[in-house]
Formats: sequence, structure tokens, C-alpha cells
Amino acid sequence: MKAIKTLVAVAATALLASCSCTNPVTATSNTVGNKCGQSTATTFLSVLCFNGDCSIDTAAKKGGIKKISHVDQKVFNVLGLFQTTTTIVYGE
Repeated sequence: MKAIKTLVAVAATALLASCSCTNPVTATSNTVGNKCGQSTATTFLSVLCFNGDCSIDTAAKKGGIKKISHVDQKVFNVLGLFQTTTTIVYGE
């Protein structure tokens, strides 16, 4: 029972210590279009990338964007152990 309580406490601390934020990356003089594309990569211990490609080029291709207006990046991190980075490209 004590081990279960400890596990729950550790899980709760990890959730409270997680961080999610969206940051601007770049902007151009192109008009804001109605298209949006996203690309995501997942890393472990900030070193091992085991899934994805979060490049601007990949996000633009996924959204069918030829003229980029601006780019944002969303990062979700849990205690520096696990991180997902999503690049979001807007344009036409």
C-alpha cells in the first residue's frame, strides 16, 4: 500500500512539474492565409529522438503551404525526461 501511495505521489509531482508553452519562431511579410500545418518530434532525456520531424519544411508540406506567414512552436516537457515539440506553420 505504501508503494502505491509513493507511486501516486511521484506521478502527481510529475504532472505538476510538466510544462507546456507556445512560442513565436518567425514571421514574414506574407499575408496570413487560411492554411495550417503541423509537424511533431518526441525526445527522451533531451537527447534521444525516437519519433518525428518537427521542421518548418515538414509542417508546411503537411499543410500544403507554399507561402509562409508565420511559425509558432509548442513545447510540452515533463521533468526534462520526456518532451514533444510541435512546429505550427501558417500561410497560404
